[in-house]
This record gives sequence, structure tokens and C-alpha cells, in this order.
Amino acid sequence: MPEILYQDEHLLIVNKPAGLLSVPGRGADKQDCLSARIQQLFPDALVVHRLDMATSGLMVFALGEAMQRELSRMFREREVTKRYVALVAGVLEHEVGEIDLPLIVDWPNRPKSKVDHESGKPSLTRYHLLGIENGDSRVELEPITGRTHQLRLHLASIGHPIIGDTLYDGRIAERLMLHATRLAFDHPITAKPLYFESDAPY
Repeated sequence: MPEILYQDEHLLIVNKPAGLLSVPGRGADKQDCLSARIQQLFPDALVVHRLDMATSGLMVFALGEAMQRELSRMFREREVTKRYVALVAGVLEHEVGEIDLPLIVDWPNRPKSKVDHESGKPSLTRYHLLGIENGDSRVELEPITGRTHQLRLHLASIGHPIIGDTLYDGRIAERLMLHATRLAFDHPITAKPLYFESDAPY
């Protein structure tokens, strides 16, 4: 049963577990996903954004097509505040900073993306060091843009891959140590400020 943190007649906030697809993939073995489970309970629920299968944390679902269009616009125009918490290898040199590296899908090596200074799309991540744990860094991440694997690749590119992210040379762990921990936005109908938090389970 999906963990629903908030619901009204317009939208849902759901806590996605790690290891579950956000939306169906190709093939019969990839049909179980969070959106399918939510639609069993709310048939008009529609996806607004996605999290990688290995990432856990907060997701928004729209109830109906009109709300999906409006919430999608809000995400696109950066009216939604998003924060993630990751555990990354090593000790970050700076307590706060930005990673500004253009990214593009690495087609011959899909599903990977890569840094490409000629053809990549502008991609910006802000980070804030939360603490040091056994020689590794717990860091809060704010993706200003929303490229595929942006947080994972940006951190790997500065020499601090997320623990458990074997796709980008991260250390093997029981899971990817990346959790969508915070969402904040004004309700599309009432304009009431909405704020949701979910603690990282690691």
C-alpha cells in the first residue's frame, strides 16, 4: 500500500520507496510501479514528475488532467522547491557550493548521462554539507534544473559519487543513498502554501 502523506480533491503527496519504478517501463516485468499502485486507489491520478527507481522520497500526483497541466507548469517554471538528502563518498571541500556542468543523455551507454560542454543542456545543482559520517558526507541537494540523473552525475563528476550509485562508480551499498526529502509549493487552487518533509531512511 503506498504511503500517502497528503491528499485533497486536487492532488496527492506520496512517499516512494527505493527500488520501485515511478511509471511503467518496457516489458511485462516492469509494469508494477508507484503510478499503477496509486491509480488502483485513485483512478484519475496522473504523474507530474518522476524519481529514479533507486531513489526514494516525495512525489506529487495530480488528480485529473487539468491539475496535471498546472502542476507540470509549476515544476517547469520552478515554482516548486525540491530538496534531496544524499550520502556521498569522501569529505566535500566546501560546506556550500554549486555544480554547474552541462548534461546530455549518453545514448550509446543508456541509461547513463554524461557531462558534455558542447552539446549538453545547462544543469545546476546547489549543495549544503550537513555533516561528516565515517569519512563520508551527508549533503542536502537542490536541483535548480531537472536533467536525467542530474544529482547523481553532478556529484560523481566532482569526485563524490553517491554511495550505492554503481552506475556512476559509487561504492556498493544496500541501496542508493538518495532521498527526496522536501517539497514546497503554493496550492494551485487555494494558493495556500504547502510544505512536506520526509526524513531520509539512512
